Amino acid sequence: MSTQSNGNSGNGNVKKPITEAVSVESDGGSPVSGRIAPPPGQLKKADFVSDQEVRWCPGCGDYAILNNIQKVMPELGIPREKIVFVSGIGCSSRFPYYMNTYGFHSIHGRAPAVATGIKCANPELSVWVITGDGDALSIGGNHFIHAIRRNLDVNYVLFNNRIYGLTKGQYSPTSEFGKRTKSTPSGTIDYPINPLSLAIASESTFVARSIDIDVKHLGTIVDAAAKHKGISFIEVYQNCNIFNDGAFDYFAERTVRSDRVLYLEHGKPMVFGKNRDKGIRMNGALPEVVTIGENGITENDLLVHDIHLNDPSVAFMLARMEQPDFPQPVGIFRATERPTYEEMMVDQIDASIAKSGPGSLEKLINSGDTWVVE
Repeated sequence: MSTQSNGNSGNGNVKKPITEAVSVESDGGSPVSGRIAPPPGQLKKADFVSDQEVRWCPGCGDYAILNNIQKVMPELGIPREKIVFVSGIGCSSRFPYYMNTYGFHSIHGRAPAVATGIKCANPELSVWVITGDGDALSIGGNHFIHAIRRNLDVNYVLFNNRIYGLTKGQYSPTSEFGKRTKSTPSGTIDYPINPLSLAIASESTFVARSIDIDVKHLGTIVDAAAKHKGISFIEVYQNCNIFNDGAFDYFAERTVRSDRVLYLEHGKPMVFGKNRDKGIRMNGALPEVVTIGENGITENDLLVHDIHLNDPSVAFMLARMEQPDFPQPVGIFRATERPTYEEMMVDQIDASIAKSGPGSLEKLINSGDTWVVE
């Protein structure tokens, strides 16, 4: 199965599956461009792989994220013609070309705005925003906040490599303080944005983090996000092996990961370490690292993770934990429920129609004070 694409630069580029269904109402067997589309339950990963050449640098972490999302798609049971990937500008934003679904390569920082319009116009679609730390948190920062606070039923995946890769190595909004780059030869004096902190402060109903090289964990997180009703935000630590290679090795590299990464699991105490002998407990209002077995400390003393807390305070606290003082937390930080924006919008429209009728655009235009220009 192949896809149509109208180029590589992509501002405002829309691409669609060649084998798109005649109707968005999928019956799993509609004739499509002379072929028969497989039923959703019979889709495989290969059905979501487009015919476009993947143009990322060899060894880029983007490949792992793409591979995981393509693996998860068939498990969702959603027809390809009901899935849309929207991106902005950056290396990650080539993503829609590589998915054999609908896609929209939009403009810098505005992917959330385009995704909002798509979801509101057709709430039945599964909408995904693919973005990077520069695209989302610099020029797109305002759109990021408002898409999240509205609680659209949209999946928002942020590839965080702490650098501008497409423009060849300038510091980004998530670059660590003092980072020397081509645009900050003496070191950046900007304090970095913590994407999870911003998402949680914006009341995201699903917040998670994973690592590109931890393939199994990443797949689990993508699957959970896709099944969440409401906004789901995932930050993925993604290595840029050309302009910021090894940025996350100090905690993500396999030989040190068990001692420096905390895998959050709902309903379980926060335990980490190669020997599973370290943990997180509360000391008053603040978290601290403790050793299980020392001074009578047991797992019963540790903080138990609860992703369903409506109060975001604990999730925010966990998002602030960083190396070297704490293990780097990954997993689902928060998963709560509240009505989605598009559901409430549809309810308002239905209520207005029930009260006043369907209305007329012509009457609306010609109502009130009007004048004719001749």
